[in-house]
Amino acid sequence: MESSLGPSLYPLHRCKTIHLVRHAQAIHNVEGEKDHDAYLSEEFFNPHLSPLGWQQVDNLRKHDKSRGISKNIELVIVSPLLRTMQTAAGVFGSGGYTDGVGAPPLMVENAGNSSRPAISSLNCPPFIAMELCRERLGVNPCDRRKNISEYKPLFPAIDFSLIESDPDILWRPDWREKDEELAARGMKFLNWLWTRREKEIAVVTHSAFLLHTLSAFGNDCHPVIQNEIRSPFKNCELRSVVIVDRSMMGSDSSTTNYPGNIPSGADLPSDAEKESAEVPK
Repeated sequence: MESSLGPSLYPLHRCKTIHLVRHAQAIHNVEGEKDHDAYLSEEFFNPHLSPLGWQQVDNLRKHDKSRGISKNIELVIVSPLLRTMQTAAGVFGSGGYTDGVGAPPLMVENAGNSSRPAISSLNCPPFIAMELCRERLGVNPCDRRKNISEYKPLFPAIDFSLIESDPDILWRPDWREKDEELAARGMKFLNWLWTRREKEIAVVTHSAFLLHTLSAFGNDCHPVIQNEIRSPFKNCELRSVVIVDRSMMGSDSSTTNYPGNIPSGADLPSDAEKESAEVPK
């Protein structure tokens, strides 16, 4: 089809399904809506979810279970801030943790002043913390993380091995990441996704990261689709998208395609045979 607004076809093995989730409401969101300057307060360094935020987590978890989303998720990628890890564990984790089950807890009891029971990692996809999908860096204490060594006892089943520095060396008090820098980091993150073999992935991250990363997409789409892609995320909103490799970046072959003609036999379709017979000799 010639029209850029029409349907498009792509090989399945060159696509990934990504479930994008913004973290649930945290305590800095509550105060920031009243006074934007609250985001500058050290009181909201690495904030935890609010009571309403945990209700949002429970609601999204119910939605996930009713739609069977997590049954197909092979990997959960999470920003290494408290509010995103709490959200990810609450939505995509298993039920209550029981000692001696052979799997570490995904989140321990009352992690980050949550007043929540421990969450099991049993029968869950792997969870990986990734710096590239953090919120906009700099200035606001709410976007600074704790040392990784402080997170590990709270979230024993999250893999922090991709984070090279224990202290937060990316956040600076005198510099705020620009829009174009944040968008470039988002594209770097999406390119990194193509190095993963998983085809269905959940990403639990932040509003500004999502907004500026997704702003690069949808130019060739209908305005309604553009809005679906680019509109700001609400707290604990989930959007499922498909990202497509149109540049031969992916190297894995299809697991579902079948070559046909096995064993070897006549291969010309009937129309081709007819056309061949009608050609004058």
